Amino acid sequence: MNRIKDLREDRDLTQEQVAKIIKTSQQQYSKIETGKANISAEKLMLLAKFYKVSVDYILGLSDKP
Repeated sequence: MNRIKDLREDRDLTQEQVAKIIKTSQQQYSKIETGKANISAEKLMLLAKFYKVSVDYILGLSDKP
């Protein structure tokens, strides 16, 4: 999920900071970023709200944030 990594890095945030926002551990968040773990719909919506982008954008279904 390169988009969530790009969104995080564009805002100069650490994995730990974003993990707290979506209520997960840094280790689990790292797995989500690298594609080793799936993200739940609830956590995906939290990310979209936090970054003020659409879920479709995060999933790569749209190029329009």
